Amino acid sequence: MEPLLGWQFEDSLFAPSRERGPGGGAGPPCGAKHCEPRWFRSEADGGEGAWGLTASKFRADWAYRQQEFEKALHEYSNCLLVLPPSNIAMRRDVQEGQARCLCRLGRHKEALDIAEKLRNGATNTDHLTTVLNLQFAIYQGLENVEEKITCLQQLICLHPFNPWYWKLLAEAYMSLLQSLSPLVIPETNLNQSEEVSVSDSSFKTSAGREINLQPHRSDGQKEGPWSSLATETKRENAVTCSSSQAVKEFLCTSEELERMDKGKRAASESWEQNKSKRVGIKACGSLIRARLLLQLTQLQQSSFALENNIKGQKEIDDKVARLGFNENSLLLMTKVMGQDLIPEKLKEEYQGEVKCIGPSALSSLVTASATEFEIKWFGNLQDDLCHFDRQFYSDIGLPPSVT
Repeated sequence: MEPLLGWQFEDSLFAPSRERGPGGGAGPPCGAKHCEPRWFRSEADGGEGAWGLTASKFRADWAYRQQEFEKALHEYSNCLLVLPPSNIAMRRDVQEGQARCLCRLGRHKEALDIAEKLRNGATNTDHLTTVLNLQFAIYQGLENVEEKITCLQQLICLHPFNPWYWKLLAEAYMSLLQSLSPLVIPETNLNQSEEVSVSDSSFKTSAGREINLQPHRSDGQKEGPWSSLATETKRENAVTCSSSQAVKEFLCTSEELERMDKGKRAASESWEQNKSKRVGIKACGSLIRARLLLQLTQLQQSSFALENNIKGQKEIDDKVARLGFNENSLLLMTKVMGQDLIPEKLKEEYQGEVKCIGPSALSSLVTASATEFEIKWFGNLQDDLCHFDRQFYSDIGLPPSVT
């Protein structure tokens, strides 16, 4: 009888197995190179070729870790000179090291130039993520809050379910919120209002202009002992009229300037309050989304990852409490900022593939402007919170305003 289809076996399957050596293979064990601790620190131990490049890169990394940034920059630059153009991954790594050294040395312009070149040469989402993190670090050294926010917004466009980017974005918004204070406009900046200091014969303005109240007398007109009382009386009347007219004009001008100043101050205060309100909503919304994401991933974590998660949630709770929103507003923010949080999407975020596409296509993955980002993530939130406007302002101690 012929065997049934699919049940034939090769004779080689039943042959005796080959003997395995101590190293696990069929032949003699391969000789792995044994390296002493910090073997790369001596240039003589680096060798040639790929091994020497690796040693040079490690020396630069070690110098950076020891905060010897000048030495690290020198090592990175030497390594880059001998790196072949085909080794793209290592070249990008070395260039990033150069930029970080330059940033630590206060040479931010050069660091930004390198970051821009790396961004233009990015071909996948990992490249772009690395560049945005680098630019964020540079702008952090420059204390440029607006550019930091832009970098974080673009990172969130690539990784919308990363809680740490949302937490960093919230902290950047809070830094911006702290820098916002009621706009103080000195009167001298709006218009040099004139303060009258009237003396017997003249007064001086704050602008430094002196107004003489004495009547002018021609050179040919002499004052002799035979001057009549009528002439003296006319002179006194002229001085009185001139002084009275000048003071009246000044008082009218002062009242007009005061009205203008009050209007400008009111408009400025209203604008500042509205801006503070919007920034506060963005900060709190970002914190709440970060907390939701940490809570969703908490059950899948352990050890130090779980410790960092719990610590991050505690920090977020403290920051949300300091913002002073009421319970209704917080519940609404939680609903709006968590409406797209589905476990399947979170799994894709942490286990997704790296997208390898061209630079132009990569640019389309990040939002073109901060306005578009904020409309997408905070537009509905701000509209819904308008219903709680008065309660919101009563909680944070500001009068309600018209947005």
